[in-house]
Amino acid sequence: MSSLIQVVRSKFLDAIRSVNPPQRWKILVVDEHSQKLLNSVLKQFDILEENVTLIESITNNREPQPGFEAIYILMPTSPNIDRIIRDFSNGRQQYAGAHLFFIDGLGEQLFEKLTTSPAEPFLKSLQELFINFWAIESQAFSLKLPSQFFSMFSPPRNDSTTRASRDRLEEDILFVSKQIANVCITLNEFPYIRYYTPSHHQPLGALKPHEATRAAPPPPEPSMRWRTNLARGEQARQYESTESDYLPKIIAFLVQGTLDEYKKNNPDFPKQDSRPRATLLITDRSMDMITPFIHEFTYQAMANDLLPIEDGTRYTYKFQSSVGAFEDKTATLSDADTVYTDVRHMHMREAIDKLMADFNKFMTDNAGFKGEGAATLNDMKDMLANLPQYQEQREAFSVHLNMAQECMDIFERDKLPMVANVEQNCATGLTAEGKTPKHLVEEMVPLLDSREVINSNKVRIIALYIQYREGVPEEDRRRLYQHARLTMPEQDAINGLLHMGVRITRGPGDKDVKKKIKQKPSSEEEYELSRFKPLLRTVLEDQVADKLDPTLFPYVKDYPSARPAAASLRPTVTQTTSLRSAKPSWHRAARPGAATETRQRLLIFVAGGMSYSEMREAYHLSNTLNKDVYIGSTHTFTPRQFIDDLKVLELGGIGSRVIPNGLQDPRGGKRPFQEYYDEVYFTRDAPPPQRPAASPAPRKMQSARSETPSYTGSTLSTSSASGKDGKEGKEKKEKKKHHLFKW
Repeated sequence: MSSLIQVVRSKFLDAIRSVNPPQRWKILVVDEHSQKLLNSVLKQFDILEENVTLIESITNNREPQPGFEAIYILMPTSPNIDRIIRDFSNGRQQYAGAHLFFIDGLGEQLFEKLTTSPAEPFLKSLQELFINFWAIESQAFSLKLPSQFFSMFSPPRNDSTTRASRDRLEEDILFVSKQIANVCITLNEFPYIRYYTPSHHQPLGALKPHEATRAAPPPPEPSMRWRTNLARGEQARQYESTESDYLPKIIAFLVQGTLDEYKKNNPDFPKQDSRPRATLLITDRSMDMITPFIHEFTYQAMANDLLPIEDGTRYTYKFQSSVGAFEDKTATLSDADTVYTDVRHMHMREAIDKLMADFNKFMTDNAGFKGEGAATLNDMKDMLANLPQYQEQREAFSVHLNMAQECMDIFERDKLPMVANVEQNCATGLTAEGKTPKHLVEEMVPLLDSREVINSNKVRIIALYIQYREGVPEEDRRRLYQHARLTMPEQDAINGLLHMGVRITRGPGDKDVKKKIKQKPSSEEEYELSRFKPLLRTVLEDQVADKLDPTLFPYVKDYPSARPAAASLRPTVTQTTSLRSAKPSWHRAARPGAATETRQRLLIFVAGGMSYSEMREAYHLSNTLNKDVYIGSTHTFTPRQFIDDLKVLELGGIGSRVIPNGLQDPRGGKRPFQEYYDEVYFTRDAPPPQRPAASPAPRKMQSARSETPSYTGSTLSTSSASGKDGKEGKEKKEKKKHHLFKW
C-alpha cells in the first residue's frame, strides 16, 4: 500500500533530482510554507544528498549566485511571483537559471505575468506539484485548518454579519476543495465522488442569526451551512445550486469541477494502471457527533485524549539518564517510530502486553538478560535504568512506557471505568449484555454529582445522553447542568450542539425526522468499554458492500455502471487555475510514477475535523475490506479540544486556541480567490540588512569544492564535494546539516 508520506516525499525528491545543471551543484529556494512541507517528509541530510549546496528563503536578502542554477519550490502566490521576477529584473541575475516547482496549481493570470516578464529568458522549466496538504501519517492527511470549524459551523452574530459570514465560507470551501483535489492528483486518482447530505433539508436561506444565550437556546435547527453563490467571473467555478445545498455537497461539486478541469488540460490523467477507480466520500463533522465525546482506549487515541501531546506528535516526559538523573525529554511520535506504529491502534491492554513482550525479547537478544523478564510497567522501568549502553533502545521504550503508565494512572484517578460504561451505553443504546439500558439516569447522576469526576468528562456524559435521548426537555437539561455544576462556558459547549445539527431540546410532541446512519453490531471480540465504533466504519463497509444509501450519499456525476444515477446536479466549470493545454517549450512534465499495487482506494474527507479513532478505522478497514483507505480532514482534534471549540462556537471562535480574536470579516467583501490565497500564505520580506559605517570588502562566494561552510545572510553554503562522493563526503554533510534551514 502506498504511504502518503512516501508519495509526497518522492514528489519532492523527483523535483530536486530532475534538475541536473552542468556544474552539478544547485541552489534550493523555498518560502515558509513549502519549507515546512519539505521538513515534514524529508530530513535535511536527504536534501544535501541531492547535490544541493545552498538553501535560501525567498523572503530573505540573498547575495547573487550567477554561477549556479536554482530550484524554486514555492507556493503560487502573487508575492512569490513578484519575487521571482525581481530576481531577474533591472539588470539583476540572481542565478544562472530558474527551475520553478509550485506546490499548488498556478493561476492563469500569474502564469501570464511570469511568462511575459523580464525573468522569462532565465526560466528553464515549470511544474505544478499539487502536494499542498499535510501527509501526517501513511494513510491520513490534514489541511491543518482548525479555524475552519468556526467558519463552517458558527452562526452569524447578527443580521449585519450574515453576508460577511457567507463570503468567508465561500472562500474557505474553495480553498478546501483545491486541497482535496491536490490529494487526488498526487495519488493519480480521478475518483467517483459521493457526498453526505442529511435527509431533513431546511432551506439555508431561512436560517436566522441569533444572539448567544445559555439558559434558553433557540429551537433546534440543522447545522449552519450556507448556500454559496460562487459566481466570480473567471476567478471562480460556477455551479447550479439550490437553497438546500449543504456543505459536503458544495465541496464535492467544487472538487469534481477542479478535477474535470485538470483532466481536460492533462488528457493522460490519471495514468493508466490496473487499479480500479477510487471513490471519494465527502462528509462533515455533523454526520457523527458521538465519536468526538467518547473515551477511547486504543493507544494513540487514548494517549492524545489524556496526555499533553502537542499536535499529536510531540510528547514531553521525564527520562532517566544513564547516571540516574531525570531530565525533560521531548519525543516525536511519527511513522518513523516503529515501536509506536506497532502499538498505536491496539487496545491499551494489548499495547502494554506487546511493549513488555518486545522489551523482554530485546533484553534476551541484546543484553544477555537471564530471568523472567519484565512482568509489569514498573519492572520495565527499573530494568530500563540499567541499560546505559543501549541509549537509543532505552529512549524508544522509555517514551512509550511513560505514556502507557501515565494513561493508566489517569484511567484510575478520573474514574474512567464508570464514566466510559455510561458513555458506551448512551452511544450504542445497549448495555454490555446487549439490552436496552433501563437505569441510565441512576448510573449517570452519581457521576455528575461526584467531585472526583472532572467537569470535561461530565460534559461528555451529558452530550452523549442528550444524543441518546434525541433531545431532552429544557428543564431536564437545566437539572443535569446543576447536578454537574457546569460553568457557563461548559454549558455553552453542550448548547452549541444545536449548530452541529443535534436536537438538544425535545417537546412532548416532537418526532424523529432525521434519517440516521446506525452502527451495526460488530462480530469482533469487544472490550466492554470499547463497544462503540465511529460511524465512518459503517459508511465505508456499506460502500464496499454496495449498500450505502444513495439518498444519504448521492454521487456528484460519474457512478459505477451497476448503480443508478443519484444526483441530477451538474457542475458548470470556468477556470480558476487553468493548467494550460498549450504548454511553453520550457515546460517539463511530471515524471510518471510506476504503479505496482492494484487494490482499489477509498478516500474519505471529513470537513470540520477528524478524531484519532476515525484515523484508526482507516487502517483497520484497509485490512478487513482489502482496500487502501485514506482519511483526511480540515484538522485533527482531541475530545478536549473539541469541547473547547464548542464553548466558543456561538462566538465565532473568540477566545479559542486557534483564533483568539474570532473570525475576521473578509477584506472588502467579495474578492478574487487569488487575493484570499495570497492572504493565507502571506509572508513579509525580511528587512534589508543594516550595513556598518565602514563596509569591509565584498566577500566572494566560496567555491563549491570548499570544505568550509560559508554563511550568506542567514543561509548556509555547504560543500558536499571535496573531490569525494563517498563516506567522507557523507560524514561532512552530516556534521553540517543542523545549520541547513536556519535563516
